[in-house]
Amino acid sequence: MAASEHLLGRPTGSTLGMVMASTGVAVMGSFAFGVAIGYSAPTEAGIRQDLQLTLSQYSVFGSILTIGAMIGAVASGYIADVAGRKGAMRASALFCVVGWLAIFLAQSAASLDFGRFCTGFGVGVFSYVVPVFIAEIAPKALRGVLTALNQLLVCTGLSVTYIVGTMVSWRMLATAGLVPCIILIVGLFFIPESPRWLAKVGRQKEFEIALQRLRGKNADVFLEAEEIKEFIESIESLPKAGIQDLFSRSYICPVIIRVGLMVFQQFVGINGILFYASETFVSAGFPSGNLGTILMGCIQVKIMLPHPGAEVGILCEGGRSKKTSALNKIRGACTIKCRI
Repeated sequence: MAASEHLLGRPTGSTLGMVMASTGVAVMGSFAFGVAIGYSAPTEAGIRQDLQLTLSQYSVFGSILTIGAMIGAVASGYIADVAGRKGAMRASALFCVVGWLAIFLAQSAASLDFGRFCTGFGVGVFSYVVPVFIAEIAPKALRGVLTALNQLLVCTGLSVTYIVGTMVSWRMLATAGLVPCIILIVGLFFIPESPRWLAKVGRQKEFEIALQRLRGKNADVFLEAEEIKEFIESIESLPKAGIQDLFSRSYICPVIIRVGLMVFQQFVGINGILFYASETFVSAGFPSGNLGTILMGCIQVKIMLPHPGAEVGILCEGGRSKKTSALNKIRGACTIKCRI
């Protein structure tokens, strides 16, 4: 009975501890993503005054995050496959740590840009590997809800940064950006690697140990382990697919529709508002941008709460075809936005 319940994805309270702990550690990457997005909004006035930056120099600082994120998103699949899900998250967190330290110590625009680019690369990898890791460790019944925490924590990190940024200096806020990264790096030592990745690379003994840790010491994981192995074997038996396959007659229409939706979603300009929210409110005639910035961040979290399945998407079954994985990398690459 226990084995069948795990196969069907019906977890009990005693089996959820490690899954929830692992998810909690992973979404620190999502929180760090939100902090990086929100950092430039409440700090614009302080940074420009302290470092004597022009508007164009600060605009480069704000938007160069997306260039780093684009490169990180494109490289994320390869990094996650070679280094593992935990290895990819650890490397991303280290990039973010370097970036935040560079921003904290910055005395010029060049140092700021370097730090912002590094944090962008780190969160670009996070945007792919965090939801993949959560989907691969979660029981089926909870996969959608737990994966949705990725987007919720992005919005939460953004909102917290908006609020805290109105109370502390820009250098102090940069040190606050280190907190989720450090928690993530430390937490990764205490959680198991994705069993699906371990099975994929042939590390059979570690695969069984990781799955047992996630499902509980007394759980019978035989059926689930067999299901994972069969799924991986079926994926590996498929013809090797590349980017060029997305442009075949069978896929070109869905690709155009999906990529078109992602591109138009980004080009509505919402990220320009998020990156420069405080000064946008001031330019609109408000005496201070602090209140408007805080309210905007709170509204984002509120919008996410009633829709816990918003980020489930194609990860809901825990497996992705090679063509679907390629589409996800295109999604990451479509995050280029700039301030006009």
